[in-house]
Amino acid sequence: MVDAARARKLADRIQQIVAEMLERRIKDPRLGFVTVTDTRITNDLRDATVYYTVYGSDGERAETAAALESAKGVIRSEVGRKTGV
Repeated sequence: MVDAARARKLADRIQQIVAEMLERRIKDPRLGFVTVTDTRITNDLRDATVYYTVYGSDGERAETAAALESAKGVIRSEVGRKTGV
């Protein structure tokens, strides 16, 4: 078990990193207007879940989900590099 404050701080940092990457680094044309709303991390700091919302129609949401799925590896490696976890 890890201190809850440390887990929350790490979750906040992951949220910042992902939001920054979506804004500046991921250049997929399918990516719509995405807002990272929350990040939750397990008590052992092993798994993190990033929640997001997409503004637009159902088709735009599906395209954005596909773009995020294809960029998942890049996002994961950047989060790992910047957090050191």
